[in-house]
Amino acid sequence: MARRSQHSQEEIREMVLKAAETIVEEDGFPALKVRKIALEIGYTVGSIYMVFANMADLIMHVKGRTLDDLALRLDQAPDDDSVEQCIVELAKAYLLFASQNYNRWSMIFEQCQRDEGEIPDWYREKANLMFVRIESLFRQLAPGRSEEQTRLAARALWSGVHGVCMLSLTGKLDLVGVSNIEPIVILLVENFLNGWVRSAQQ
Repeated sequence: MARRSQHSQEEIREMVLKAAETIVEEDGFPALKVRKIALEIGYTVGSIYMVFANMADLIMHVKGRTLDDLALRLDQAPDDDSVEQCIVELAKAYLLFASQNYNRWSMIFEQCQRDEGEIPDWYREKANLMFVRIESLFRQLAPGRSEEQTRLAARALWSGVHGVCMLSLTGKLDLVGVSNIEPIVILLVENFLNGWVRSAQQ
């Protein structure tokens, strides 16, 4: 039975988010249901909709918290004297986060079934923050490139890294005899950066 409210709306909001994260971590995104969250925190479904506009709003905030955690992990990637090696370390940190937090990480790329319109600006800002450091490193590699070229190159590389991570973590690379993904990610990054630098010098 749901108990009477003993917490402020902000406290209930935090409880909802933590419960949602736990459900996703343990059972995956498909298991995330509002009634299950309500049962976990001991409040009614109506209480949840007092602090979130709808399920899509809640899901977006859970994804946002995962982006925050991912950005923090990337910020903690070791620095190196070599710009290229710094980017390699970022890719390795991304791979590690994805492998350690697969259900939350993969949820970022799941579309909400009840899409309630445009992606909010605050969420776009969080997503873009992941590219701030890598774009800065790309500028150091090829300072003559335009901002747009740098932005696209950073996203192109990260799309490749993400794709390899997704294929590996869903078992698709096992079919072609690949069991250790890190060397593949490093090879991808190093060859992309070599091509980026060479083309900038032409």
